Amino acid sequence: MRGALNASTQRVAKRRAGRKTWSPMSDPIAFMVMPFNLKKTGLGEAGVPPQIDFDRLWEKVHRPVLEELGYRPVRADQDVGALIIKEMIERLTLADLVVADLTLPNANVYYEIGVRHAAREAGCVLISAEWSRPVFDLAQMRQLRFPLPEGKVLAATARKARAALKNGLGPLAEGSSPVYQSVPGFPDALSTRAFENVVNDLMEFDAAARRARSAPRSKRAELALEVRDQYGGRPAVRQAVVLELMRLLRDLVGWAAMLEYVATLPPSIADLPVVLEQRALAISKAGDPLTAVGALEALVERDGETAERLGLLGGRYKDLWRAASDDQDRADYLNRAIDAYERGMLRDLNSYYPASNLPRLYRARGGDGDDRMAADAEAATALACRAAIRAGTADEWARPTLLGVAFGRGDVQDARALLQDVKREGAVAWQLESTIKDLLDSVAQQTDPTERDGLAAVLAELTGLLPQT
Repeated sequence: MRGALNASTQRVAKRRAGRKTWSPMSDPIAFMVMPFNLKKTGLGEAGVPPQIDFDRLWEKVHRPVLEELGYRPVRADQDVGALIIKEMIERLTLADLVVADLTLPNANVYYEIGVRHAAREAGCVLISAEWSRPVFDLAQMRQLRFPLPEGKVLAATARKARAALKNGLGPLAEGSSPVYQSVPGFPDALSTRAFENVVNDLMEFDAAARRARSAPRSKRAELALEVRDQYGGRPAVRQAVVLELMRLLRDLVGWAAMLEYVATLPPSIADLPVVLEQRALAISKAGDPLTAVGALEALVERDGETAERLGLLGGRYKDLWRAASDDQDRADYLNRAIDAYERGMLRDLNSYYPASNLPRLYRARGGDGDDRMAADAEAATALACRAAIRAGTADEWARPTLLGVAFGRGDVQDARALLQDVKREGAVAWQLESTIKDLLDSVAQQTDPTERDGLAAVLAELTGLLPQT
């Protein structure tokens, strides 16, 4: 299969060099997976068109790019009527390249990507408009982004979109399917017994990780390192194991240990966006926020914006703002932090991470309208946190974020009630090490002496719960 792909690549190279010696029917085939006709985006944000003419996008952007790269482009609606499922699966399986446009959520496109990922080891490229928001699983996969500020695909937009896709499609076509990455030996190695062994191994790993987290405080780091040594150095390391080991080392050992572990990962895992995000965070926490900014900016440029990614970027600019001694630098870093957090909040109002950091930064800047925007961001944060908790989708940051909102609003009663939960569950569970500086900023910003003194007392108790280093 890999040889076939390389042969296709060689044919494309010959065609570019003007040495075409085969008939058009021998051109490698690119099967385009995308919506048809005029579709509404359902988004009302600046820079996002209300609807997209996907047929025009195909004619002006996708088809010309694929032809220029040496492929014979095929789209389902080129047949009489819609393709029946058998024909669709045949094309998804046999095409030299499948390009899937994820600009809008589309169940058919998602299904077809899954078929291709299971059918072929390589040759599936995910693309989307710069402002697109793919669902969570697909958002973790590398995508090629292109500009699409208006749905009519005007000539200038078409030129820029073609340039973006042409430059990136080739390298991504060689990328391995996540199915083949995640299941070593797929599909030949599949068996019920092998699957049972995988499940048992993951259960044993989960038990070891839980044991380390539940151990007495003095033993946690030692046990976490034992889990790393037992499971982290295997030739075929699973993504679920990698992510949990990163969290385990972060929480129980430290950022330096997490960075050392990430440095040992194979390229196929180390290059995943979620790993690169956490690596950048660890670099910043280890004392180098400027390098972390560069890594995150490069990741945004490569894989596009997400609320999480922009939140991490805003946090690193916030670190630089706190550390800067020059007034002009401080103002610049503060504005950059606010800009990144704002973009992250507008990407997804249900993601409380970017919104939760904005109130204290607005108040620190103190410009016209900043107090109002701070109050708006606090309201958005509280609603998003409570919605996630009620829906059962909240992550480990939801309740610590509510603690930050209580401090930002000067709500001493709510902050003291949450303090009891922190005492019961521990500093690690409430991410105190990461949030304590923000709480200190909120106390300093309180103008009411009673509220400031009340929050300062709660903060003193919270600080006392941090592990001594």
